[in-house]
Amino acid sequence: MTEITRLFDFPYYQVEKYNLEAALVTKYDGEWTPMSTKEYLDKANAVSRALLKLGVNKHDKIAIISSTNRTEWNIMDIGILQVGAQNVPIYPTICSEDYEYVLNHSGSTYCFVSDEEVLAKVNKIKGNTELKEVYSFDQIEGCKHYSELFELGKDTSTQPEVEARKDAVKPEELATIIYTSGTTGKPKGVMLSHDNITSNVLNSIPRLPLGEGDPKVLSFLPICHIFERVLIYIYQHAGVSIYYAEGIDKIGENAKEIKPNLMSVVPRLLEKVYDKIYAKGTELTGIKSQLFHWAIALGEEWEPYGRNGAWYEFKLKIANKLIFSKWREALGGELTTMVSGSAPLQTRLSRIFCAAGMQVMQGYGLTETSPVVSVEMYKDQHFKVGTVGKPIDGIEVKIAEDGEILIKGRNVMMGYFKDPEKTASVMTGEYFHTGDKGELDEDGFLKITGRKKEMFKTSGGKYVIPTLLENELKQSRFIEQIMVVGEGEKMPAAIIQPNFEFIQEWIDRKKKNIGKSGQEIVNSQEIINRIQREVDTYNKKFGKWEQIKRFELTAEVWSIDGGHLTPTMKMKRKIIKEIYQELYDKIYRS
Repeated sequence: MTEITRLFDFPYYQVEKYNLEAALVTKYDGEWTPMSTKEYLDKANAVSRALLKLGVNKHDKIAIISSTNRTEWNIMDIGILQVGAQNVPIYPTICSEDYEYVLNHSGSTYCFVSDEEVLAKVNKIKGNTELKEVYSFDQIEGCKHYSELFELGKDTSTQPEVEARKDAVKPEELATIIYTSGTTGKPKGVMLSHDNITSNVLNSIPRLPLGEGDPKVLSFLPICHIFERVLIYIYQHAGVSIYYAEGIDKIGENAKEIKPNLMSVVPRLLEKVYDKIYAKGTELTGIKSQLFHWAIALGEEWEPYGRNGAWYEFKLKIANKLIFSKWREALGGELTTMVSGSAPLQTRLSRIFCAAGMQVMQGYGLTETSPVVSVEMYKDQHFKVGTVGKPIDGIEVKIAEDGEILIKGRNVMMGYFKDPEKTASVMTGEYFHTGDKGELDEDGFLKITGRKKEMFKTSGGKYVIPTLLENELKQSRFIEQIMVVGEGEKMPAAIIQPNFEFIQEWIDRKKKNIGKSGQEIVNSQEIINRIQREVDTYNKKFGKWEQIKRFELTAEVWSIDGGHLTPTMKMKRKIIKEIYQELYDKIYRS
């Protein structure tokens, strides 16, 4: 059996052990189209042979920009890595100027794009880069199609050269440069070796419940992000069929079609799923309404491993049969596990989804740690609500005196590309400084308490951790996004983007005489008063110096395109403050 030491070893391991008929499945023209492990490798080898003909050398950089996850991404990934070149995945949603920066900083010589929209952004800046050619996955007039590589590489007589290139790739060598979206400044190029990622994949495998049989996973989180990419390698190792969702807006529809057993999620998605379920529940009347709200209340009290006792478990069985079974049906009916990463998940939602039979396993990691540091697992008592599980094997977690989480292990990056000073600034010996604050409890579970840089001090000398307040307040269905401010000011305050979709439904349900545009909602004193009630409720959980004393509402939806959020949906605090400087001044200067 193939020993796995480099990323391209994963599909070879799969072909030897499982040889799946449906290794990778993407929907084209309304039809799910499977690709076997053998065809996947045949195509990847053809790409490798083509790249040799194109003169691609070891350590050349090749960029991939895809709007959605798709089979082509994996073929290119393996085809590039086998010849000793490195792939540079780029977030599709960033602007043309950032494309230009990443392409130039990495020195990428070829670029593969998914569709016309991405191609238009690349073409805008192509002349300012070193790109020799751009290929597309979709058929686009005026752009070379990536299938030309299969034609170019169909002569198998050069395969021995590909094998020689593969053999020359050492585990400690660079595999990929991933540019972190960054909440400030230009993106940083994180250099990850084959060993960084493969060791992380192999050490993460025991935490995922991918049993025997014919499991399916639904993949939709961007594969250009290391979190989903590592999961894809895990799935390949486990012999799981990977179905690529058509997009975030089609997840429910795709899940019903394929009935996945597992998928990765981000908290924002679970919040939206729950909000939709709750909105439908509020339309119920009579006994159905009572049962719905009873099940929700029961879910909010859920504890793992039957700790609430037999009577609670009996009631939960009834709730599952009458209410929660319908939730599962909406996601295909076979979904038992969701792996959540990227941001903290509200403990309330964690309990409710687990009670509903769809266990949410939270994980923690960073691009610089390849990424998994810790992840929950239901078996063997590795699950505790409000934590991100225990560190995986091969990783040492240390909490510094100031509460910062430090990481040591084979998964820690090689460094930032072309930036030794920045690299040195985040390392103390072999320990990587995460910038996150946390604590390890008596059972070895890791709990994230906030970002080191995001903690601020008011003018009264009191410390405030904004993320703690934000995570609580985002539990309100009236609040979509919230940024707590107040550094150097007399009190904490907040800039809030209301949950317009929920509020519009609320206006209809309550038969309120309020306009439903964003501007009309934020100008409505009744809405402001209602959100004040929400703020007052959550404020009670915090000390007086931490409580939000004032807030202002924004009429715009915070988005990636609008500059408010990074591609991984994290807030760009500095930019949000700049965008809403007028509201900030209204809070503190009026």
